[in-house]
Amino acid sequence: MRISTNQYWVTKFGGTSVATYAAITRCINLVTNHPNVRLIVVSAPAGVTNLLIKLCQSSLSQIELIPILDEVKTKIHAILDLLKPDTAEHLHAEIRQLIKDMNRLALSLSITYNAALADELLSCGERISARLFTSVLLEQGVPADHLDARCVIKTNASFGKAEVLIPETTQQVAKLLLPKCAQHMIVTEGFIGSTADDKTTTLGRGGSDYSAALLAEAINAEILQIWTDVPGIYTVDPNLVKQAKVIKNLCFTEAAELARFGAKVLHPATVWPAIRKRIPIFVGSSFNPEAHGTWVCPTPPNHEEVELVRAIALRRHQSLLTIHSLEMLEAHGFLAKIFTLLAKHKLSIDIVTTSEVSVALTLNHAGNCREELLTSEILNELQTIGNISLSIDRNLSLVTLVGNQLHRTAGICQRIFNQLRHFNIRLICHGASAHNFCFLVDDDHADEIIKVLHAEFFENDHKLQESI
Repeated sequence: MRISTNQYWVTKFGGTSVATYAAITRCINLVTNHPNVRLIVVSAPAGVTNLLIKLCQSSLSQIELIPILDEVKTKIHAILDLLKPDTAEHLHAEIRQLIKDMNRLALSLSITYNAALADELLSCGERISARLFTSVLLEQGVPADHLDARCVIKTNASFGKAEVLIPETTQQVAKLLLPKCAQHMIVTEGFIGSTADDKTTTLGRGGSDYSAALLAEAINAEILQIWTDVPGIYTVDPNLVKQAKVIKNLCFTEAAELARFGAKVLHPATVWPAIRKRIPIFVGSSFNPEAHGTWVCPTPPNHEEVELVRAIALRRHQSLLTIHSLEMLEAHGFLAKIFTLLAKHKLSIDIVTTSEVSVALTLNHAGNCREELLTSEILNELQTIGNISLSIDRNLSLVTLVGNQLHRTAGICQRIFNQLRHFNIRLICHGASAHNFCFLVDDDHADEIIKVLHAEFFENDHKLQESI
């Protein structure tokens, strides 16, 4: 059983939740209804980060920068201009300075690209959002203060996708954040951090959820709330299947599997800090808080009958690398050489299948699908391992069924493949985990496959019959 050192709640609001003055006001109504909320983590207003990413492109001319900067300023001023000028004047001055900084940084990046400057520019969305949110809190008479996340979230210097240094972050939280939480609400930024020499870094897309989870872990929070524009975690992406249902309860393992294999509501790294401290996570809609949302808890929900499949995830932009070599036959160390080489190039492998003389593995391009992961340098190095042939298949999607005891359930494969008998399956992974069943399919068939599987496992209301 979890022992909490305090009863603080950490609340994170996504971009759509802070996109307008009215949306921020709704968020403030939520936090003031929960007196235990002490730390609020915010994303940039919806659409701002995408615009800032455009500004980071060195190929843009100075003339092309102007309409993008104007669009960012319009989104910010739509909120800023509604604030009372005599409330939190220092915050308003900081926001205007940040807008000037965006102009300067965008101009510099249009001349010469620099990863550190790009992270500084990308951080402006969250930094402005946190100040706007704090200003509205103060305007409504709620005691609050802003704390720059870069003071507490410490990272390495991998700009664009920095790795958080947990011990250093925990130390800074204890020193700077916890004393303030005891006094009033604190608003801080998600997505950003800083190096030991105080250079601004970003944690990658979706990093605001991860920031909130790390801070919840560091202050040993009682609950982590993640408010977004959807009323919880669905059985499948509702944009793909209109019959998708909100899941009321998930255990940590199920949520981690869903996040890892493509569910968009939770960032893949979010669940792990909560698991380490056994902090329950609530996911709900700030636009419809009465919809109850999804609770992610340490233990599985207490059903009389355990559900066989809890959800289906889809991850597009996958590649399949197949390595064939007769030197693998009854040899040792061959696979170790392959994975050592891939690790050197920081390539993360999701699924692996092997035969006597070949190995097939998947690489995830999602989120960075324009970048070629298997560069000519990597392919040439693979050739040095031995007498091998390589084949690469692209335009694939990974479909994952997430559930309970899938590896011990008789008939699960038959049910799946009965529905998929008209489709070509490129790779299957089953049995390595009790909680997932994965397979690769052509991108063109992914949507249809998701629909038929959802109909089989959710719309027909099947339940698990455990094998004896």
